[in-house]
Amino acid sequence: MRCRLISLTFAVSIIPIVANAQVTIDMGKIICSQYLAMPQSQSDKFSAWMSGWFSYQNNRTFVDLALHQQNIANVKAWCQYHPAESVMYGLQQSVGKN
Repeated sequence: MRCRLISLTFAVSIIPIVANAQVTIDMGKIICSQYLAMPQSQSDKFSAWMSGWFSYQNNRTFVDLALHQQNIANVKAWCQYHPAESVMYGLQQSVGKN
């Protein structure tokens, strides 16, 4: 009985640790059809991350919100015609190095 109580106490104590586990996502493997199917809030976060990554890759140190919105529209338009391609590839193709 005492062993069960100790086991139960241990199990209950680690539940919060398991519930807060991190999830790792390989952003390079997200394809256009998945991106276009994302809920708006998730799409906004994904787009912001991709924009930051792309800016870093191109040594941009500024934030242009109008350009950001235009780039999102360009990528989504490109993705409509290339649903099986990765979003990262679509970003490079539709936006390119400005």
